Amino acid sequence: MCVIGAGASGLTTIKNLREYGFEVDCYERETAVGGAWNWRHDRSPVYAGTHLISSRPLTEFPDFPMPDTWPDYPDHKRVQSYLESYARHFGLEESVWFGTEVISVVPVGDGRWDVTTQSTGGGSSRVQRYAGVVVANGHNWSPARPEIPGDFRGQMIHSAQYKDPAQLRGRKVLVIGGGNTGCDIAVEAAQQATAVWHSTRRGYWYAPKYLFGRPADQVNDRTLKLRLPLRFRQWLYRRAIALTTGDLTRYGLPAPDHQPYESHPIVNSQLPYFLGHGRIVAVPDVSSFDGASVVLSDGRRVEPDLVITATGYRPSFEFLAPELLDTAEDGRPDLHLHAFARKHPTLAVVGLVQADFGLFPLAHWQSVAVARWLRLRGTDPEQAAAVQQKESTRPLASWSRRRVVPTPRHWFEVDHTDYLRAVEGLLREMEPAR
Repeated sequence: MCVIGAGASGLTTIKNLREYGFEVDCYERETAVGGAWNWRHDRSPVYAGTHLISSRPLTEFPDFPMPDTWPDYPDHKRVQSYLESYARHFGLEESVWFGTEVISVVPVGDGRWDVTTQSTGGGSSRVQRYAGVVVANGHNWSPARPEIPGDFRGQMIHSAQYKDPAQLRGRKVLVIGGGNTGCDIAVEAAQQATAVWHSTRRGYWYAPKYLFGRPADQVNDRTLKLRLPLRFRQWLYRRAIALTTGDLTRYGLPAPDHQPYESHPIVNSQLPYFLGHGRIVAVPDVSSFDGASVVLSDGRRVEPDLVITATGYRPSFEFLAPELLDTAEDGRPDLHLHAFARKHPTLAVVGLVQADFGLFPLAHWQSVAVARWLRLRGTDPEQAAAVQQKESTRPLASWSRRRVVPTPRHWFEVDHTDYLRAVEGLLREMEPAR
């Protein structure tokens, strides 16, 4: 089998494929494991102040816990060391070709694939044939850049280029984007810059990192396990926000145009603090640039010398023809469980999900399902065909969040409990017939 990428999703895929008896070649364009969490990598979105926004127990791999002595929300250095320990413990690096980039992946019939690779330093290419391909190249490395009319005389960077608070020190900073990265950078700017504006297009529900003395995602996880009705959970969420974060519209942030759990959670305890102290000024969407000025949608102008666009990322599979993943014109792939290619049973993607939960456990169970599926195709083709036929009829609502804000940011949004139940159902269907 071929695995593309040696970040968290790629590493757990190598481990689980090998546990199901497969030989694995993993190709990693960088020189070490870690993917997005290794901030020494060119494509890493991580910056100096990055911490997990999901708590430690809900982020760790189920078969490799993080140390109990670690804080609730480890920083990126600890996460990187955790991934290195995971790779070392399971002996995964022996399957990885470092400094090797995948150029193309082409089907050649009978479920097999020709994978063309090349050293990132240049040189001749090489073609290998594989019985299956699992893509784990991540979806937070290809920046989505906003199209803003006009010319800006100052400096403008995407958040992918932001690495250190020194870039903010003594400057007037405008941060565009209301997601977790935008909020985190605005908070860092409030402690370094002389002036900070935070531009958001729509309102969101801003949750604190702690509720009732526990990490907020652990409290949410408990309500999901109790299978409380969505409307009741939404009521509880609004009450909790009212008692903790409060009404942020009084600081100039727009009111949410959706219900709780209909967008990716924004988790930040410090944003209200700096808004309340006037260190961050909330402003609306940017309509245009005009020399040294930024024109806002309400007609106001601000004059930053640095604009940071924290506008997210788009999934990118440069080595795959779009039709292999049933990719729509807007760039959104159509995958069963956000993992399985519908027309190519030996092609899968691991880690292409967004949840109210850490990614690592979801990637683990995705890769277990992929490994078991590929093994079943070899050991019992009839059962594999029956499973595929049944799974193809499963409605999207059975494993995807039913109501979300209709933006690219929410293409892969899932409730982790519903999603894991769907994966568990698939695993049960693939158990050996008795």
